[in-house]
Amino acid sequence: MPEANRFAAVGEMTRNALIKNLSVRFEETHLPQPGDDARALVCGLLDLDLTDLVLAGKEAVSEDDVARILSAAERRCRHEPVHRILGWRAFYGRDFLLSPETLEPRPDTETLVSAVLPLSRSVIAARGRCRVIDLGTGTGAIGLTLLCELPQAEGTGTDISQDALATARRNAQRLGVSDRFRTICGNWFDAVEGEYDLVVSNPPYIRHGVIATLDEDVRGFDPVVALDGGVDGLDGYRSIAAGAMSHLAPGGHIAVETGYDQQDAVCGIFQDHHFRCLERITDFGGNDRVLIFSRKPQA
Repeated sequence: MPEANRFAAVGEMTRNALIKNLSVRFEETHLPQPGDDARALVCGLLDLDLTDLVLAGKEAVSEDDVARILSAAERRCRHEPVHRILGWRAFYGRDFLLSPETLEPRPDTETLVSAVLPLSRSVIAARGRCRVIDLGTGTGAIGLTLLCELPQAEGTGTDISQDALATARRNAQRLGVSDRFRTICGNWFDAVEGEYDLVVSNPPYIRHGVIATLDEDVRGFDPVVALDGGVDGLDGYRSIAAGAMSHLAPGGHIAVETGYDQQDAVCGIFQDHHFRCLERITDFGGNDRVLIFSRKPQA
């Protein structure tokens, strides 16, 4: 069968048969996780979970749905990521819409949210509220998750992309926190006024020279501006550290995600701007992932 017609002329199928069909094609295309991708596409497009597949895998899928799924599968064969095709990705138990100028929120970043929740709750206990700013917010995954978890929190998301900010606002509306979330278009702290109890960010931290070597799924579909951290991958941290002192409330904290091999360098940058590192946190895979800072005590 010619390549272009591999998924053509297929009628009604069972869920199991459809997943097998996709898995074989994905394996032939040398995708690294053919079975996982097949299940994710079928579940995502049919609004199923894995339990539905286990308990009702022999249930028929309509011809129209089969055609829709096979069209999506062709996109995956061209290396478009599954969640780009679906248009959303789950983060901390909630679904976040994606758009061309946002990164997909990833499980490693959940480490940052878990790390700052206790700090935020302490602020709320002492002051009745917690003011959060999410720098480079993208989908809003970090900041909006904190607002969902903390009803007394108020959030601001900044980004240089209007597309990303519009996506963050849509996610805030879907999650029911839009009344406590506002957006600012600007680079890091450039357009920010006022003080915040918590500064959070997952800045671009990939070295510029590495971008061209990334998997096609990443370099072909993720916005480069959200990946490229400059020559040494640290440009974003320098900007955040330089602006944070003017916008961090007394007793406040800064939490940033880092690459697995960058924590010493990032600590040095913040220490040069009169912050001290309170905690280094690893992700689910045991890699260095999150740093938490506060102001250095006055001498």
